[in-house]
Amino acid sequence: MGDVTPVVLRRRLQELRYRMAAACARSGRDPASVRLVAVSKTMPASIVRAALEAGQDLFGENRVQEARAKIADTGPGAHWHLIGHLQTNKARQAVGLFELIHSVDDAALAIELDRRAGLAEIVQPVLLQANLAREETKHGADEPGLESLAETVARLRHLDLRGLMIIPPPAVDAESSRPWFQRLRAASDRLARHLGRPLPEISMGMSHDFEVAIEEGATLIRVGRAVFGDRS
Repeated sequence: MGDVTPVVLRRRLQELRYRMAAACARSGRDPASVRLVAVSKTMPASIVRAALEAGQDLFGENRVQEARAKIADTGPGAHWHLIGHLQTNKARQAVGLFELIHSVDDAALAIELDRRAGLAEIVQPVLLQANLAREETKHGADEPGLESLAETVARLRHLDLRGLMIIPPPAVDAESSRPWFQRLRAASDRLARHLGRPLPEISMGMSHDFEVAIEEGATLIRVGRAVFGDRS
């Protein structure tokens, strides 16, 4: 990781933002409507601080325990999202630690997050994780389950439902992800109408397909390798 310097990170981030802006232009969107979540899992706090110095201030972590130590070591200026699977027994540690939890995948987790947020006297913003392909190896709700889960979360006083997240099936190229992104955007629109409230965030797209995700409406893209390089 010795070559991940502020200079290298600044160059990679500039390239990413150029590609993000081009994708926005192709789809008639304002570049300010899309935020980059730099996936910093396994990266030490020193690398996160280098990314901060290079101008990136929003980071995504997969594990609560790793994130807690890293957040403390990184210091002020960074904003943190939880993008990995959250076990119900880790809800207490996650509440208030992250500005947004992307991975609420069932009612039991939502209810426990709401309880913990209530005890902390805060409102925790969350996204619902969708598993539209019903992959057994992934967490998340299928299309019918999303409506029920959204209704549950919308009733909880200490959760703020902000939108949806997806990790699509493995794809041979970026275009293969497009149908899943289109389906998530359509599901988001339907749920917003059903609930009678806006769902402004759509979290989708990673290093290999974020441009397609932006073209299909992503507001948050989760990019690791294109920012930090190969984790090996």
